[in-house]
Amino acid sequence: MDKSPDAFRTISEAAEELDLPQHVLRFWETRFAQIKPLKRGGGRRYYRPQDIDLIKGIRHMLYDQGYTIKGVQKLLRENGNQFVVAIGRGDVAAVEAIAQSQQAEAEKAASEDEQLVGTAKAKPSKRFFGLGRGEADGPVSADASSLSRDNRALLQEALFDLLECKRLLDQVR
Repeated sequence: MDKSPDAFRTISEAAEELDLPQHVLRFWETRFAQIKPLKRGGGRRYYRPQDIDLIKGIRHMLYDQGYTIKGVQKLLRENGNQFVVAIGRGDVAAVEAIAQSQQAEAEKAASEDEQLVGTAKAKPSKRFFGLGRGEADGPVSADASSLSRDNRALLQEALFDLLECKRLLDQVR
């Protein structure tokens, strides 16, 4: 009797369906953290349908496309499981949709980076640094309660640059 497509598979059933030896499935579990079969008493493995789909994608990338294990690991890390699953299914539309959404996210991140770090939009004035006025006056005029638009932009740019420097230093630690 055949199992339902949603049923869990033992390692022997999964190996037969994927046309792979069982030891290869066990080995891939050590190399790809994304493959996580359910384990029951006695260490028996049960593969969920999404595990089977992911393994199909990995198998396709390794055996048919000629990727190395490190190459597939990088694809999984950068593009996620759904990308590799879509490749394994041969779903070109899904692969393109995932690639487009990732490209849009990358462009958004790049535009945010450009906003955070860059050259100042306003030129610093002597007055901004307290060189053109008395010490008591500082960058804010005595009769106004706020900075000029140019000086506010300079402060904001400096703050963004400092925050970016802090982020980079935190990554190094």
